[in-house]
Amino acid sequence: MTGAAAQRMPSLFLSHGAPTLAEDADWPGELARWGAELPRPTAVLMVSAHWEEAPLALGATTTVPLIYDFWGFPEHYYGVRYAAPGAPALAEKVRKLLRGPGMPVQDLPERGLDHGAYVPLREMYPDADVPVLQMSLPTLEPRRLLDIGRKLAPLRDEGVLIVGSGHFTHNLRAINPGNQVPAVLAEFDEWGERALAAGDVDALLDFAHKAPGARLAHPREEHFVPLAVALGTAADDPRAQRSVIEGTWLGLSKRSVQFG
Repeated sequence: MTGAAAQRMPSLFLSHGAPTLAEDADWPGELARWGAELPRPTAVLMVSAHWEEAPLALGATTTVPLIYDFWGFPEHYYGVRYAAPGAPALAEKVRKLLRGPGMPVQDLPERGLDHGAYVPLREMYPDADVPVLQMSLPTLEPRRLLDIGRKLAPLRDEGVLIVGSGHFTHNLRAINPGNQVPAVLAEFDEWGERALAAGDVDALLDFAHKAPGARLAHPREEHFVPLAVALGTAADDPRAQRSVIEGTWLGLSKRSVQFG
């Protein structure tokens, strides 16, 4: 990854869906179009809600088997493959950018991509020809994750696509096969849309106290806080964003945002 001729990349927060996303009528096409519209990345740095590990860890530095971190699905979902190249050079750059007091970085090269990473990537880059590195969430504290994003921001100038992968609303008890959206989740989504448009980083980081129905939209924070990493990478102008994917899936917001 030389970066000499690389095009500056935006950074993303995307709602990644479940393994069944591939069978949805609309969402795979929305992700595929998004991937086609983006500049070609030199590599992808993926921060998934499904990997909490402290100290901060880097996984899949080489191509290793996927992690099927879900239960009770039809058997064919456990046969999905996504053999993206590893990104050891990117891993070394991440280590250098994050190195410092209070920020140890560990390597877990045997840890494969989880479904928060490979489910959307299979739609965006179906040929699995873009190197991918996955980074853990070392904390769920949004301001610490924002700081990590700020430190990683220079990678955008080297053509690296930084992706926070979560879900804009994520309450599994609210899932509805008819895609009926509880009013409180709709209010949270609308609040988030306004906060993003205004570049109100403080409100987004303090969503647990500022957003309507925050604890119903997110009984646990792990699917919202990857947004803090993406916000950190866009600290120069958080208002330079747009929602690329909107709407709902099984009653949950699939809002996905591009910064830059």
